Amino acid sequence: MGKLTKAIIESLKEPGRYADGDGLYLKISPSGGKSWVLRIQIKGTRRDIGLGDARYVPAQTARLEAAAAKKLAASGIDPLEERRKVAKVVLTFEQAAKKAHAEMIKGWKNGKHTKQWIKTLERYAYPKLGKLKVDKIDGPLIRDVLAEIWLEIPETARRVRQRIGTVLDWSYSNGLRDTEAPMRSISKGLPRQPKKTGHFAALPHAEVPAFLVRLRAKELSASQLALEALILTAVRSGEVRGARWPELNDDLTLWKIPGDRMKAGVDHVVPLSPQAADVFRRAQALRVEDCDLVFPSSMSATVLSDMALLELVRGMGVTATVHGFRSSFRDWAAEETDVAREIAEAALAHTLGNKVEAAYRRTDFLAKRRALMEAWANHCLSEPKARVRKPAREKSSSAARASGASALRRPVRAAAR
Repeated sequence: MGKLTKAIIESLKEPGRYADGDGLYLKISPSGGKSWVLRIQIKGTRRDIGLGDARYVPAQTARLEAAAAKKLAASGIDPLEERRKVAKVVLTFEQAAKKAHAEMIKGWKNGKHTKQWIKTLERYAYPKLGKLKVDKIDGPLIRDVLAEIWLEIPETARRVRQRIGTVLDWSYSNGLRDTEAPMRSISKGLPRQPKKTGHFAALPHAEVPAFLVRLRAKELSASQLALEALILTAVRSGEVRGARWPELNDDLTLWKIPGDRMKAGVDHVVPLSPQAADVFRRAQALRVEDCDLVFPSSMSATVLSDMALLELVRGMGVTATVHGFRSSFRDWAAEETDVAREIAEAALAHTLGNKVEAAYRRTDFLAKRRALMEAWANHCLSEPKARVRKPAREKSSSAARASGASALRRPVRAAAR
């Protein structure tokens, strides 16, 4: 039995070698990579034999391979020479990327991410690296790929860097390369990217009513209705674009989005306000035969593209992103209501950061979320002028009761309790 348990292996961070026993070591590189190394004597010469990446080779497997290598050495056979006798077929970067992708997607739940992962490499990495053998790809080649897009599209460039590194590390762990991907040194050879705020551009919540008036004035279309539904329900773009009629109950009061379409991989039940339900009723006029999409593309009866909603927003002269409407909702909930934070977060289908709290949370606050979403819909479809409010100290109690904005807050406060 080796000394290094799974828990110990996961906890080790400091670069160096850690003995498992009988000449087997866990090696941690300066970049944090972990691999297995066997140190043995072969015909009087000390040799180190790599046994694979610890992310993919469990300790028990490494011990069995170490024992087999020691058995060969004891009989006078060089294990390294035996390895070289086996014909090794080195894959091209494109071949390795496809194989690595096929293995990894088994553990992914986000379908959009699954498609984007390989498409990003197809577009930015394949032109220069696709036909090269993975054992021939070095730092300068990778840097050349990234340098062309590093400042122009920084976020995408970082994703390309990470995905190239993943493919090369997968190749290393499968014996197709002698080293891990040199991604740390490559990053130091690229210029500093401009800082980003980390937030999606959002329309101020007070301006949402006026935006919806303009949106509703447009000609009826799937993208128009999908955007209105997105705003009123505060769901993500992919969730509303992929909405299907079987996900809705008969009276259009609940919309159950299956986990395989959710970012967190968990079913999400959306309580539909009367205004949101009306959007879905209007969408019935766009139904296509043999297609269960609620908002089908008029061109192909398939899911609307991600750009369809963004182009609609941009065409209305608004700088906000589609995702930013979720921020509009969140800001409104924080500034204009007394609703508890966890209820607003549940409405956005955000996962709990506290693992202990998540383990004990058994409610999805459906009743309270229903009141919250109805208040949000009331705000969104109120007269645009209703968003301007005088300070509370300037109102009489009777004026406050007459205020549309105050009327919106009362049911939400009750929901929070």
